[in-house]
Amino acid sequence: MTSVDIIIVAAGSGLRYGAPLPKQFCILGDRPVVMHTIDAMRAALPEANIVLVISQDMEKLWYDLCRTHSFISPEIVFGGATRWESVRNAIGHTSGNGIIMVHDAVRPIISPTMISRLTAAMLADETIDGAIPAIPVTDSIRTITDDGRSYAIDRSPLRAVQTPQAFRADRLRQAYTMPYRDTFTDDASVMEAAGFSNIVMPLGSTTNIKITNPGDIAVAQLMMQLNDNAPD
Repeated sequence: MTSVDIIIVAAGSGLRYGAPLPKQFCILGDRPVVMHTIDAMRAALPEANIVLVISQDMEKLWYDLCRTHSFISPEIVFGGATRWESVRNAIGHTSGNGIIMVHDAVRPIISPTMISRLTAAMLADETIDGAIPAIPVTDSIRTITDDGRSYAIDRSPLRAVQTPQAFRADRLRQAYTMPYRDTFTDDASVMEAAGFSNIVMPLGSTTNIKITNPGDIAVAQLMMQLNDNAPD
């Protein structure tokens, strides 16, 4: 059985969201967003080891929330100034030699079917460095030139990337020994910069939304209610 470590990144400040608390701690239904995320991962991969990354400033709040909601917390790791630093800190608390998945705490609607596609892709071929869920881009896309003009581009080869992203544990650990770069937008970009570019893209899920802006909580609540019947 291949070991799986899951890093859930919940250390962001959520300034764009505009709430008194970071969005991962805002209430979705009856509990904070991040608790839904953790429980969904526990249901999809019950044998996995989960590491939760939070800001040190949020430690007391988190444990207060756990007591309030009778929630058993995973192992806690403190995050850094950037997402990259937070993931790097958490990698040091993983011990498995199989797969490490990295997931955004603000994506609480995790499809077990999508997780199965990720793990199946990783197990199918040992040469694969990683598997990241992605969905086709459906909006029309335009690019802006230096003079302020724009033109349409073909959207058919484009994909919108989601999390969790799954990687070979040893290769991800090696990738995160590199110094930080501004081009690191996700964990796959860190892997590519380290030379681990054999990354496949299993189909993601249209319900796997990222809570980013005000109103997204209401959308997530509706999707959770419909999730049992929603197509992957």
